[in-house]
Amino acid sequence: MAKNKKETVDKKNDKQEGNKRSFKISKQQKFVLGCLLVLFSIALLVAFISFYVNGQWQNDQSIVNQLGDRSEVAENWLGKFGAYLADLIIYRGFGLASFIFVRLFFLTGMFLALELSTQKLKNTWFWDIFAIIIVSVLFGFFATSAPELGGTIGYELNLFLQDYIGKTGTLLTLLFGLIVYLIFKIKLSPEKIQSYFDSTKKEFKSELDTLKPAVNQPESAYNLEEFAIKEEPEENDPELDNIHIKTVDSQFELNKEALKPTISHASEIDLNPTLKPITPKQELPLVSPDEAFVIEKAEEEDIIEENLASRLVADFGLFDPTLDLSNYKFPTIDLLKEYSTGGITINQEELEENKNRIVDTLRNYKIEIAQIKATVGPSVTLYEIVPEAGIRISKIKSLEDDIALSLSALGIRIIAPIPGKGTIGIEVPNKNPTMVSMKSVIGAAKFQEAEMELPIALGKTISNETFVVDLAKMPHLLMAGATGQGKSVGLNAVLTSLLYKKHPAEVKFVLVDPKKVELTLFNKIERHYLAKLPDTEDAIITDNAKVVNTLNSLCVEMDNRYSLLKDAMVRNIKEYNEKFKSRKLNPEAGHRFLPYIVLVVDEFADLIMTAGKEVEVPIARLAQLARAIGIHLIIATQRPSVNVITGLIKANFPARIAFRVTSKIDSRTILDTQGADQLIGRGDLLYTNGNDVIRVQCAFIDTPEVEKITDFIGGQKAYATAYLLPEFVGEESGINLDIDISERDTLFREAAEIIVNAQQGSASLLQRKLKLGYNRAGRLIDQLEAAGIVGPFEGSKARSVNILDLNALDQFFNNEQN
Repeated sequence: MAKNKKETVDKKNDKQEGNKRSFKISKQQKFVLGCLLVLFSIALLVAFISFYVNGQWQNDQSIVNQLGDRSEVAENWLGKFGAYLADLIIYRGFGLASFIFVRLFFLTGMFLALELSTQKLKNTWFWDIFAIIIVSVLFGFFATSAPELGGTIGYELNLFLQDYIGKTGTLLTLLFGLIVYLIFKIKLSPEKIQSYFDSTKKEFKSELDTLKPAVNQPESAYNLEEFAIKEEPEENDPELDNIHIKTVDSQFELNKEALKPTISHASEIDLNPTLKPITPKQELPLVSPDEAFVIEKAEEEDIIEENLASRLVADFGLFDPTLDLSNYKFPTIDLLKEYSTGGITINQEELEENKNRIVDTLRNYKIEIAQIKATVGPSVTLYEIVPEAGIRISKIKSLEDDIALSLSALGIRIIAPIPGKGTIGIEVPNKNPTMVSMKSVIGAAKFQEAEMELPIALGKTISNETFVVDLAKMPHLLMAGATGQGKSVGLNAVLTSLLYKKHPAEVKFVLVDPKKVELTLFNKIERHYLAKLPDTEDAIITDNAKVVNTLNSLCVEMDNRYSLLKDAMVRNIKEYNEKFKSRKLNPEAGHRFLPYIVLVVDEFADLIMTAGKEVEVPIARLAQLARAIGIHLIIATQRPSVNVITGLIKANFPARIAFRVTSKIDSRTILDTQGADQLIGRGDLLYTNGNDVIRVQCAFIDTPEVEKITDFIGGQKAYATAYLLPEFVGEESGINLDIDISERDTLFREAAEIIVNAQQGSASLLQRKLKLGYNRAGRLIDQLEAAGIVGPFEGSKARSVNILDLNALDQFFNNEQN
C-alpha cells in the first residue's frame, strides 16, 4: 500500500516537472518571437501614422465594421487590418498616447532577440503604461472636441474623474501624475534643477565678463578693425594716449613696439601679424583661482539588480561540469545591505577651502600653480596640480608634512608625478567619508559583465569606479596591514565576489583560520565550495598542526594535475578544462574536470611561529609552480617581515594589498614603496601588481550579510561530501636507521640514560652532556628513535620520551639481549 502511494506521488512530481519544462522557451523561439514583435511594432507605426493622415480615420470608420466585405477598400496604408488596429487602439483606446505602444513592442522584441536582462524591461513596461494613461487623460481633458486625440478611454476616464472631483481636482491629479513620472522615471530632482539654473547663471555671467574691456593683458591679441588713429598725428598727440583697445580671443598678436606713443606717423606701425603658438590648456597662467579650479565627479555606475551569473547557459554538445548541481541558484544581490544613502556628495565649501590652503602653502615656498583639479572619491579627494614651468617635482614632494599641517588632515599622500599624466597628485581624506557597500560593488556592471576566470571586486577607486581584478592573473595575493584596519573584511569581500560569480563545480576553497572566528561562517557551504583532507571533520582548518598536512596535500594535488596536463598536452588549466569539456579527454584514463582551488590563510605570521619551516617549503612550492594548474594563494599577515615571508615566497607574490600600517618601514616592506602609512584606515588600501599603486576604498560586508549568503547557498542541494584532497603520507625519517644492534654507537646506552633521566629527547642535550659534535649527537638521536626510546621529530618541539625511568630502560635492554 505504501509502495503504491509512493509511486503515485513520484508520478505526480514527474508530471509537475514535465509541465515546468514544457513552459521553457528555447533560444531560437525567443529570437523568432522577438523578431515578430519588432515587425509588429513597425506595422503599428505605419497604421497609426496613416490613421491621422488626411483624416483617413473618418473615411475608414464604416469599413471597420464590415471587415468581411472584400469589395470595400480601406485608405489605411496597412489595409483593413491596419484600419481595424488603429480604430481599436487609437480611437477606442488611448488616442495619441498609443504611439508609446510602438516603442514598447519594439523594445520587448529587441530584449527577447538579444537575450538581455528582463528587469529593465519590466520597469519600462510599468512606466510607459503609466505615461499612456496620463497622456490619454490629459488629451481627453483639454481636447474634448477631438476624440481621436485622447481616445475613448482617455475621454471616459476624464469624465469619470470630473464627476467625482471636478475639473480642478482632475487637473491637480494629472499634474501629480506628471510629477511622479518626472521624479521616478526621468530622475528629475530639485538639486538637478538648481544646478541647471546655477550653470545657466554662471554661463550668462561669463558671457557678460567677456564683453567688458580687459586691461593689463600684454599677451592678448588686438582687433585691427576697432583700432583707429589719425592719419597724420602730431608728435606727442594727447589723443593717442586715449586710444581704446578692445581685446578678443585670437591666434594673432601685433608687434607691440608699434603702439608706443612716440610714433610720428601711422606708417611706422608694423601691421604684419605674427602667428601665436597654441599651448595646451593646462599650461596657461593662473588668471583667477575660481576659473583654474575644476571639480570633477565621476558618474554613478549602473547597478544591475540581477546576478548575471545565474543566466549562464551551457552550450549543447559540450560537457557541463555543473550538471551535478544543475538546479543550483546563485545568491541574489538583495541579500546584501545597502549602507550608503546614495552617491558621493560633494561639499563645495570643503573643496574650495582645501584648494585655497594647498595653493597658499605652495606659494609660501614660491611654487606657482597653473591649474588645479579635484576628483572626489568615496573617502579621499585627489587634487591634481599642474605647476608652472621650471618648478622641480622633488621640491613639492618634500612639502608633504607642511601641506598636511595646513590642511589639518589625518594624513595626505603625494604622487609625483601621477603615472600616465603630466600632473602631481595630492590625496586628501574627506571629512565625511562615504561607505562603499558590497552591494554597490557586486551589482556594478563592471563586475557583473567581467569576463575573467576568478573576478574579485575589491571596492571603488578615487574616481568612484568599481575596482575588479582577476585572481587567476595575479596569480597569488599578499594582504598585510595593522590590526583592525580591514584585512578580515577584505578576505570576506574576496570570497563573496567568487561566490557570486562561480558555480560550486568551478572553484573550491581551502580555508585556514588560526583565530577560529573569522571564517567559521563558511562552514555552512562545506559541501558546496570547501575542500578538505579525507577523514577530517571540519573543512576550515583552525589547528596549526593540521595545516602542514593540508599544504603538503595541495603539493601532491599540484603534481597530479601537472601529470594530467602533460598527458593532455596542454599548458594550463584553462586549456585543459576546455579540452575536457569538448570531450577530447577520456575520463577512463584518469582525466577529470579540474576546479580552481583558492587557499586562504588568515594570520600567516601565527602559522610561521608555530610550524616554522614545515610550512615554508610547501608554500614556496605552491607559490612558484601552482599558477598554471589553478591553485592560487591568498595570504594575510600583519607585517610580511623577512622571518615571516621569505624572499623566495615574496618574489612569487607580485600582487600586494596594503592596509594602513604604523610606519614607513612597514610600508616599504609590503609595497616596496611609501604610502601605506598615510592611509586613513577603515578599509582604505593600496593595491599593486608590480606596476602602479592604486588607492581603493575596500567594500564593506558585515557578518550578517555573510551569514545570509552562506544560509542561502547551504540551504540548497549539495554534493555528498566536500571536495577531497589527496591523502598525504609523511616521510618516516630515522625509523629504518641502524636496525642492527651491532652497528649502534658505543655511547648508545649512556645517551639513552641521559635522555630518560631528563625526559627530553634532543640532540643539543647529548652534545652538552657527552661533549659530542652535532653530527654524532644527531646519529644517536636517530638510533634512539629507531629503537623506540624517543618519539618522532615534531618541528621546534623536543621529542617525546617513551621510557619513563631507568628501571624500565634496563628492562628494555634485557629484553633486547634475550
